[in-house]
Amino acid sequence: MSVYELLGRLPDIERVRRTSRALAMLDAVLSPAPEYRIYSFDAQWSPIDEAALMRSGTGDDYTIVFSPDGVIAQGFAHESPISPWQHPDHQTWPGLFIGVPDELAPTLDEPALTDEQGRRSVTVCFWRTPTDDRWQCGPVEGVGKDGADWLFELLADGRPEAYLTFAEEYYEVPLELAAVHHVYALMPLTEEVVTALNPEVMLKDLKDDIIEIGYPRS
Repeated sequence: MSVYELLGRLPDIERVRRTSRALAMLDAVLSPAPEYRIYSFDAQWSPIDEAALMRSGTGDDYTIVFSPDGVIAQGFAHESPISPWQHPDHQTWPGLFIGVPDELAPTLDEPALTDEQGRRSVTVCFWRTPTDDRWQCGPVEGVGKDGADWLFELLADGRPEAYLTFAEEYYEVPLELAAVHHVYALMPLTEEVVTALNPEVMLKDLKDDIIEIGYPRS
């Protein structure tokens, strides 16, 4: 699946934001050690922006920045043939950033999304403004192996069942689907829900994570 197919499956901005927040909260419960989490969410990325992040631990990642002007996402699949690291001059794939709205373009150059030389490690880029009726991407060609399919799969799927399948494989623990549904609905956490997900974690242990993620509290 290329970025074009992905964009046809992604839900609207608010649903992507809600699912992103849920993924981060679930990972926070399942992994007390932040360095082993795949998904995170920073509700204070900047004074006006939020960000959803995925870090696979093997060199693949994405960052989705939510701002009042819209949303812009960048993903990197390190084994993709269109990776900038496949080229001596580290050029990104032609067309990847063509069409990015002026109001979202500054995000592409944020220090957190570039290396010391200002280079970007990106194989997928897409965006959407509040006035758009669909997600957009640049006129990229030959991107069937851009990594869009698996990088953003849980967001495109949107079902708690999809996260359960992922988490049971990654964390190697059985999960209660009802508890995953609870978090996907962004309902305030309870001791019972936390215990159902991870008996070794208590609700009080998640105080800082709840604040960082911007997860609803009772």
